[in-house]
Amino acid sequence: MDPTVFAATEAVKDAAATDLTTVTGPAHPPVLDIQNLHISYYTRAGEIPAVMDFSLTVHAGESVALVGESGCGKSTVAMGIMRYLGKNGAITGGSIRFNGRDLLAMGEEELRRLRGAEIAMVYQEPFAALNPCLTVATQLTEVPLFHEDIGETEARSRAMQMLADVRLPDPERVMASFPHQLSGGQQQRVVIAMALLSKPSLLLCDEPTTALDVTVEAGIVELIGEIKRKFGTSVLFISHNLGLVREVCDRVCVMYSGEAVEEGRVVDVFSQMRHPYTRGLFGCIPVPDADKYSRPLRAIRGQLPLPHERPSGCNFGPRCDQFEAGRCDEADVTMHTVTGILGHRARCRRWSEIDFEVDERDQDTTAPIEIGDIMLSIDGMRKYYPLHDRSLAAVLTGRSVRWVKANEDLSFVARRGQTVAIVGESGCGKSTLAKVLMGLETASAGEITFQGDAIGTTPVQARSANQLSSLQMVFQNPNDTLNPSMSVGAQISRVLRKFGIEKDRHGAQARVLELLDLVKLPRDFYRRKPRQLSGGQKQRVGIARAFAGTPSMVVADEPVSALDVSVQAAVTQLLMEIQRTRDTTLLFISHDLSLVRYLADRIVVMYLGQIMEQGTTAEIFCPPYHPYTEALLSAVPVADPKVAKRRIVLEGNIPSALNPPRGCPFSTRCHRKAGKQCDTDPPPLHELPSGHRIACHLSLTELEAVGPVFYPADLEPKAAE
Repeated sequence: MDPTVFAATEAVKDAAATDLTTVTGPAHPPVLDIQNLHISYYTRAGEIPAVMDFSLTVHAGESVALVGESGCGKSTVAMGIMRYLGKNGAITGGSIRFNGRDLLAMGEEELRRLRGAEIAMVYQEPFAALNPCLTVATQLTEVPLFHEDIGETEARSRAMQMLADVRLPDPERVMASFPHQLSGGQQQRVVIAMALLSKPSLLLCDEPTTALDVTVEAGIVELIGEIKRKFGTSVLFISHNLGLVREVCDRVCVMYSGEAVEEGRVVDVFSQMRHPYTRGLFGCIPVPDADKYSRPLRAIRGQLPLPHERPSGCNFGPRCDQFEAGRCDEADVTMHTVTGILGHRARCRRWSEIDFEVDERDQDTTAPIEIGDIMLSIDGMRKYYPLHDRSLAAVLTGRSVRWVKANEDLSFVARRGQTVAIVGESGCGKSTLAKVLMGLETASAGEITFQGDAIGTTPVQARSANQLSSLQMVFQNPNDTLNPSMSVGAQISRVLRKFGIEKDRHGAQARVLELLDLVKLPRDFYRRKPRQLSGGQKQRVGIARAFAGTPSMVVADEPVSALDVSVQAAVTQLLMEIQRTRDTTLLFISHDLSLVRYLADRIVVMYLGQIMEQGTTAEIFCPPYHPYTEALLSAVPVADPKVAKRRIVLEGNIPSALNPPRGCPFSTRCHRKAGKQCDTDPPPLHELPSGHRIACHLSLTELEAVGPVFYPADLEPKAAE
């Protein structure tokens, strides 16, 4: 989208939000009106209050966000609206009205007719919302067939049109496909199309982009905006990504421990927050101009209270730096109207006394880590996988073996104490590179040297104990890497014994306790099982296990992508502290460029198995940059109201590694395509004196003429070009 159009759209959105908050009276009833809602779950331990005294309104054509940490009650509110609370859940108080109708008074048959037709929901994991045994056509057409009096021909025609409306190319092919034949972004678009088929008045989106690449996420965000404009649909958007909320929503409601703690227009809450918890959430995310040395992230201390262990007074009190004993812990805290800001409310007794303009991160600085000698050197590394075709035609033509080019001619170095980030979309070869480094796969060609040893063709089984302990990995999902039947202590002790670091049982136990101290976990976690830990705690155990062998280098593959922003900040800071303490090299694999900008010293940008660009973090985030890097930067959600950005949404999917383009691998999706040579010839490599490298057919002069993606919000968009 052109920057001028984007800025105009933002202005219209803010104006619309202002109008909506002032609409009153029976002529304009809200689409959704929740008042004093209480939801509880019943267990053997008794009643567990999950949501308390929650109120929210959503007007026609408006999008409202629910934000907060996992466990704060966001999804419970959505399930309460849909009346999907299960047998042990119940609405114990308050009211939910939809277009003036009382949802709590409806019977099951009336609810079934309402769901999908007037209220629809888009879930976090699209594959779980689609039936793997049915084609997309079957699943889409059954929605209007159930809710409306139409025939199969018309239902199919509407389904095809809706797939086109959600910008899925070749609707005929998609209709004939099973869910597993579609990418994650395509699956999510199908789920959105299914939700919109009967033109609902209200769309509930529960973390609809969490599992998607940043570029696909940008496309879904753009799509939700188009849906609002085209269909006049109201949206309740549940997320913990504050940047996305700023791009999608008109108003925001911040939840904590089952309560709404702050609400108002997005622009007001984000720029003039009036609750310490909201301030804490913003302290957990990297701002565009921050780095790990000048403005470190500040994680919110402590954890959410368990529902049956909530403190008296303010629920956020035990974690609040502004807590005042004898005042904040007395009686229940109610919502207060923020003076001078229309529709802005906060559940805090001290909202008018706290200086929310002060960012404590400005006072935190750390000395840069001294970068040492080369630890890892990769030169011309390739990884191909054979694909065998046993058909008669393939055998007769001599093409019985084809090659999947997962990694193609990779070359870069990583030094001691340095953080090198590998970024790119899913399928670009990041995880394949990690597997080769760890010895889970072997390189097809090229050289990989680690601490002077050639390891590219050495599988993990043939590596020495020293090589194994020196190169460790932190995985994306700790649930898949921790043994559920073994205690935390036993799993870390096993690493110590395996590498011969501690053979004595008592010595191993003492070392494990030291590692638990290192990752800031209580020592009594030694005897706990993984099921007794939260997601962030499990990831800390994974980090402790990775550092048990005193590694020289750690490969971190998306280690925080599945975590809340507050847990992300804590785990990220933990990795930085351990790196500083142990002088460890960190290879950080991610698609989140905002986090990468914060913690990386150097960045390698990959696309379809090849390196498009590499350089220091400052070089990658400032022109000149590769068009693919430019698109990745544009897809980064920015929560800071003082920062604007140009909008570039990539169309189409990454080509198959089995049949990559002949020329530049990015040519099929490039928004700055130079000409036919992009399709036929490999791009030349431009190398600047600083070591910044860009593989592109565009000249350096043309690349330098491209304006920055990020610019001050008060700057005219054209001036930022």
